Amino acid sequence: MSVLFIEYPACSTCKKAKSWLDAHKVSYTDRHIKENHPTKEELSLWFKKSGLPLKRFFNTSGLLYKSMNLKEKLPSLSEEEALSLLASDGMLVKRPLIVAEDFVLVGFKEAEWEGKLG
Repeated sequence: MSVLFIEYPACSTCKKAKSWLDAHKVSYTDRHIKENHPTKEELSLWFKKSGLPLKRFFNTSGLLYKSMNLKEKLPSLSEEEALSLLASDGMLVKRPLIVAEDFVLVGFKEAEWEGKLG
């Protein structure tokens, strides 16, 4: 199985996740989230495929999220508005992301990755 691995290379969690993929010999295509951020269409597809609430796709610990006061604004945004916002800047998107044919993983939770990719 080969997956799309979306990361911000300077992110320590992304580095740990990449090491985990390498150690488990998971084949992946690497994508830099800031240089090649996800489109609204991609995010919409991944959101639906993930089964997660859209809020989980936001990097809530990021400086941009905090400076935009999104904790307060997010609950009142429509799905379309939230997807457009996520697509506007890769730094708003939680990472790392794993996109496979039939699932999407958001963030690095080793047990969850083991269950899907192990």
